[in-house]
Amino acid sequence: MKLYYHPISTSSLIVMMFAAQEGIPLELQLIDLMNGEQRKPDYKALNPVGLVPMLEDDGFRLTESGAIIRYLAGKIGSAAYPTDLKKRARVDEIMQWFYSNFYKDLAIGMVYPQLLPHHKRQTDEVQAGTIEWGKTKAENWLGILDKDIIGPSHKLLCGEQITLADYVGAEMVKMGELVGCEYRKFPNVCRWLNNMKGLKHWGKVHEAVEGFAASLKGKQFVAI
Repeated sequence: MKLYYHPISTSSLIVMMFAAQEGIPLELQLIDLMNGEQRKPDYKALNPVGLVPMLEDDGFRLTESGAIIRYLAGKIGSAAYPTDLKKRARVDEIMQWFYSNFYKDLAIGMVYPQLLPHHKRQTDEVQAGTIEWGKTKAENWLGILDKDIIGPSHKLLCGEQITLADYVGAEMVKMGELVGCEYRKFPNVCRWLNNMKGLKHWGKVHEAVEGFAASLKGKQFVAI
């Protein structure tokens, strides 16, 4: 199987981290987002959406990180995606919560406008308002994550066992660290994220994004 990816893409990291922990061999094909390779005809012919990641498995192509990790989990029968209907539904629920709510406000509203030129708003006033709106909304979601989803007793998002929801959520929360988020007001979130960072393959998978984070040191950002 081949994964078209970029090493600092949050969506790519979700798939890479799950595959690494589960021992799923993937041939990695870099798509250089910084040079716009995702918009070039060769890649667009494979993936008209022009995003990463994309999985290719014996001629079958699949995009969207959530769909990819569900596919991979099903292919190997991973316990991270339970077969029990109610337990699986809970994993799906939390994954969807991250994609539909948290990611939209933390990433698109707060992080991307500060880091990516093509996400910067047209005026300083609109830029500042967008970032403040994203921060306020993200703090609301973090409060729910801290108190109601993780709480004081859960080691991971769905209890004591790692699930696909943890792989999705950890990458989305960690993204905030690029702009200096420390999440000090959310101790359960910090505890859970540290549990994820303790996984065997975390350091290796995140080498590139940690290098990118180091290059941002000293810059001033709006953070949580």
